[in-house]
Amino acid sequence: MKLLQDVRSVREAVRAERRSGATIGLVPTMGALHDGHLSLASASVAHCDVTAVSIFVNPLQFGPNEDFERYPRDFEADAKRLEPLGVDYVFTMTPEDMYPEGYCTYVVQEGLFEPLCGAFRPGHFRGVATVVTKLFLLAQPHAAFFGQKDAQQCIVLKRLVDDLGFDVDVRVVPTMREPDGLAMSSRNLYLSESRRRDAASLYRALSAARSLYETGERDTAPMIAAMDEVFAPIDDIVVEYREIVDPVTLQRIDRVESRALAAVAAKLGPSRLIDNVVLGADTLW
Repeated sequence: MKLLQDVRSVREAVRAERRSGATIGLVPTMGALHDGHLSLASASVAHCDVTAVSIFVNPLQFGPNEDFERYPRDFEADAKRLEPLGVDYVFTMTPEDMYPEGYCTYVVQEGLFEPLCGAFRPGHFRGVATVVTKLFLLAQPHAAFFGQKDAQQCIVLKRLVDDLGFDVDVRVVPTMREPDGLAMSSRNLYLSESRRRDAASLYRALSAARSLYETGERDTAPMIAAMDEVFAPIDDIVVEYREIVDPVTLQRIDRVESRALAAVAAKLGPSRLIDNVVLGADTLW
């Protein structure tokens, strides 16, 4: 496994792999790797000749009062976790590499940035779309791997690829969960013991909505009420949204006619956590 720490070395490695005819898989991450990230890397190793994992804490996707400065960073530990998986390259860049002085070009979508997390994190998806576009141009992958926990991000990026004509297969890997159902996240590291217990309520709430759907309910109001019942006894949680939305437009729906996305975001102390489940299908992808 080769460690690459500047844009030029990444480009040179990619050119050589492309010339050899290898298929390249890219796993974009911000580091603080957990088993969910490792599942993405393993999927890439299984499907592609060459796997590259990027580790870059992207300042563009953090708001002014968010956790950019304290976001966990340990490149050496992350690289050690990846090495046994058969990853070929791990690369990282500085913000100055990615956004040189005078940088003023951004990727913006109409419609998909605003719902759900977009309503609470203005500018977040502009930062995501911009950095992923730059990573696609830099790494030139044939496939890129993302986790379903970030379902809105996956929907945004699939639309980006379709609209801009990237020859990249965006593959979505199922959410990895702790034994109590909590979706694995780097921000779980911020949770105290008591908040860690409360954090499992996100998946319980989504499971309550899904149980209603599976017993024949199609109206979304009872499903949302079931989620609210799960959250009601928890004093320390701030629920930002709990919605059931169309999986293409991300707009709220009143009734599930075919497939839908049940999604939730909540704050527990310094941690902002998200999760989702699909209604009416095993997957959206």
